[in-house]
Amino acid sequence: MNPCLLALDTSTECMALAVLSSSGQQICRVEEGGARASERLLPLALQMMQEAGVTVSQLDAVAFGQGPGAFTGLRTACAVAQGLALGRGCPVLPLDSLCLVAEDARPQLDRSGLDGVVWSAIDARMGEVYAGSYRTEPDGWRAGHAPALYTLAALAELWRREPPAIVVGDACAVHADALPLGDVWCWSGGAGRAQALARLALRAWRDGPRLAASEAMPVYLRNKVALTTAERAAAGARAT
Repeated sequence: MNPCLLALDTSTECMALAVLSSSGQQICRVEEGGARASERLLPLALQMMQEAGVTVSQLDAVAFGQGPGAFTGLRTACAVAQGLALGRGCPVLPLDSLCLVAEDARPQLDRSGLDGVVWSAIDARMGEVYAGSYRTEPDGWRAGHAPALYTLAALAELWRREPPAIVVGDACAVHADALPLGDVWCWSGGAGRAQALARLALRAWRDGPRLAASEAMPVYLRNKVALTTAERAAAGARAT
């Protein structure tokens, strides 16, 4: 029998949700999140579960994008996953949000006949990027460079030493002028994020780890989440 899973990711400005029922049915959705994710995520998740004929008491696990990504978004997904899992008494499945970007790109990579190391890179604002590298293996993705927070200069230097062949994520577009992309195959993202989330959740159910709800934790990678007024003014002065 198929597992009954709910998967949530709010690590970016979009919310991705997936419900997988024991009958094999999947309902996947991507909607605007951002500042409203905290108020919209749980109602949308419950609505989708109702559409799939799934109740909280039937859930085998709740998967959530643990990061890296937007500070508030990571807390939102973790809190909702933790609350539902505690109420149900089921485990949580932490998912690497950068790996989700790579999984979202997988159909494009397959159609293009591309294989090898894939770098996922997303804008972290404040002149920084969350990035990590992954390689496809028969049982899923394997991390090479673990997810990390890079300044643009540091990531550019790393990529000059180790030139990437494939880069996916919005950093391709947001920071195209600051990164040595050259002839790199780049893809900024698409509409398949929720379907990719469903695939990662199913793989996580098979391969683990399964954590107690009390162990659910976001992966922030950044202690500082905003610039001070003085820092913003200094950044503006440097840009002029």
